[in-house]
Amino acid sequence: MTSTTFDSTRESLSSLLHNINQGTIQLPDFQRGWKWDDDRIQSLLASVSQSFPIGTVMMLETGNADVKFKPRLIEGVNHNTVPNPDLLILDGQQRLTALYQSLISQKVVETRDTRGNPMNRWYYIDMVKALDPNNDRDDCIRSIGETKLVKNFRGELIEDYTTPEKEYEAGLFPFNQIFQSDNWMMGFQEYWDYDKEKTKLFNKFNTEIIKRFEQYQLPLITMGKATPKEAVCIVFEKVNTGGVSLNVFELLTATFAADNFNLRDDWDRIEKELKSNPILKKVESTDFLQSISLLATRRKHISAIRDGVNPESAPGISCKRKDILKMTLEDYQSFSEQAMQGFVKAARLLTLQKFFSSRDIPYRSQITSLATVVSLLGDKIESDTVRQKIFQWFWCGVLGELYGAGVESRFAKDVPEIYNWIHNDGPEPSTVTEAYFSPSRLLTLRTRNSAAYKGVYTLLMRDGALDFMSGQPIDYTTYFEENIDIHHIFPEKWCVENNVSKDSNSGINYDCIINKTPLSYKTNRKIGGYAPSLYLEKIHKETKISPDRLDDIMRSHNIDPELARSDDFESFFMARKEAILKRIELVMGKPIARDVTE
Repeated sequence: MTSTTFDSTRESLSSLLHNINQGTIQLPDFQRGWKWDDDRIQSLLASVSQSFPIGTVMMLETGNADVKFKPRLIEGVNHNTVPNPDLLILDGQQRLTALYQSLISQKVVETRDTRGNPMNRWYYIDMVKALDPNNDRDDCIRSIGETKLVKNFRGELIEDYTTPEKEYEAGLFPFNQIFQSDNWMMGFQEYWDYDKEKTKLFNKFNTEIIKRFEQYQLPLITMGKATPKEAVCIVFEKVNTGGVSLNVFELLTATFAADNFNLRDDWDRIEKELKSNPILKKVESTDFLQSISLLATRRKHISAIRDGVNPESAPGISCKRKDILKMTLEDYQSFSEQAMQGFVKAARLLTLQKFFSSRDIPYRSQITSLATVVSLLGDKIESDTVRQKIFQWFWCGVLGELYGAGVESRFAKDVPEIYNWIHNDGPEPSTVTEAYFSPSRLLTLRTRNSAAYKGVYTLLMRDGALDFMSGQPIDYTTYFEENIDIHHIFPEKWCVENNVSKDSNSGINYDCIINKTPLSYKTNRKIGGYAPSLYLEKIHKETKISPDRLDDIMRSHNIDPELARSDDFESFFMARKEAILKRIELVMGKPIARDVTE
């Protein structure tokens, strides 16, 4: 017989809300705050009043030795001494909170309007309208402000529901009396002096509306105590469509909170430090945790080997989800500072390679490997020999496009292999040996969506490309001040007018990286849609740069000046393609086999 880690049943709405009020059902601390607006609350109440389904609720049993989350009460629940919960809500927080606050809490509901502005509301249902089958139930629900006074646009009072008597008179039943309606019913009948028609009205309202709330059943899935933490994470991501996506950072935050450590606050501090560098603007909390996981599992791997465990049987170096979820607070605190410094130093190394902005980083994930290795190497990274190896590995990963998929496995191989390559003069890492660049790939590199496109663009800056007009090399300052970006050498307008192909299958196309180069915004404006022969002459006249100097500047971009000045696109294209391939060979440290047709 196959056992499961969950039970599926049905639970009454009143029972669920009662248990929430008692504190036996709470939220795991990783759940974000309640955020439903007024319209959604009204629609939810209308659905329950008609016994329409509102979705399944998922809970997690507490007491799991592997899953220790810090709990917190649902918004609106107050206890002087917070009890230990039996269940934690994984999916259904928004619905259950809306129902609890509007039906149970006896306090004004703190919600917001459709623009997100805070507002406090009481919820009523018009008894007469609700019993008329011709009315849309949503139109029978009333949302009234905190004062229970309704005014027109001139500020004149037009409705007043500040006392039960005024509710009785208007026939507006307050939703927060739905599970304790006897007292309101007695007051209603007494107010109308036990009028038969009013009594008949309430009895029908009780049968068709109140009883539906009292008898309403919600599908409930309960994940048992044996559920592993990784399964909780996966299930939450698949079912939690109403809240925010849960990642390992959120789960780890809740786990560490049980040990009175606020991971979110610590990450805010680290994130501020990292993102002060433009290169690290897009580094995420999961990238940082992956680096720590690599460091922590590496320590366990080495420790096991020192204890006599066969290396093949020792715990592996890894940063997969399950490994991060197994991370202890001691692991995190042991390596968080080291990892942070690794990212900072990695950014400095990338700046030396002329990466200045996060948008130009080919693979954000590769920074994690780089940061982890740098943090392990310490002062060795100041050696030029060591840096050259690091740079070769990095460019092989970029131009070989090896960090596009399966990055966790790549991390696990790269970190120990690079360290061994440098520290022990071991064999080249797999990323270096496996990297391959096909010449025909240059024809398909058109946008920043490609890692290799960003790589070739940055490689041109790294190897000394000078701005056409100023003749300045591109460094950190000029990159930002001159708004450096990648632009066409033979302008697109000229290419279209001269019937140059845009099809990458043709062997020559004007829109690929071969016809693009880093230039300042001002220079690109000067180029406009002119042929190279014309804009080079224009630059010469306006800047007084000599033709010889202009030729040198063109060569710094791997552009043959004679072919550019003669507007010979095809010859220029083939010559520059070969020149770029030679640069790629140098930076990857390996030859590139030319295509047969070449």
